[in-house]
Amino acid sequence: MTESASGGAARDAGDRGRTTIADGVVEKIAGLAAREVVGVHAMGSGSGLSRTFGAVRDRVPGGAKSYVSRGVKAEVGEVQTALDLEIVVDYGVAIRDVARAVRLNVIAAVERMTGLEVVEVNIAVSDVKLPDEPDEEPETRLQ
Repeated sequence: MTESASGGAARDAGDRGRTTIADGVVEKIAGLAAREVVGVHAMGSGSGLSRTFGAVRDRVPGGAKSYVSRGVKAEVGEVQTALDLEIVVDYGVAIRDVARAVRLNVIAAVERMTGLEVVEVNIAVSDVKLPDEPDEEPETRLQ
């Protein structure tokens, strides 16, 4: 702090007040960052049927979690956050390499955008998408 001309301590205007970041904000950032990594086929449950129901639910107004945060759970404190991600990888990729790349990308995005320290990113690989498996994300008529 610096002393003002009147003798009191002057504070930077940007330091007056508090900023809180909701868990859902961190989950969206992490979900988008994880999807950017080559080898990540989808986020969330490995079962095709679960992904199908989740995709339909996400498209219904007022549905549960948004598409971008599916498969992501964040615990956000005042200065730190911890993340759990569930991913489906493409067949043929090195799972350890994909998980490492996801972890690095998620940490970089969350720390850059929120200023929070990411203390851990736990990744669960729940399925492998085979090349001849059809995508089970349904087309929807809802707009």
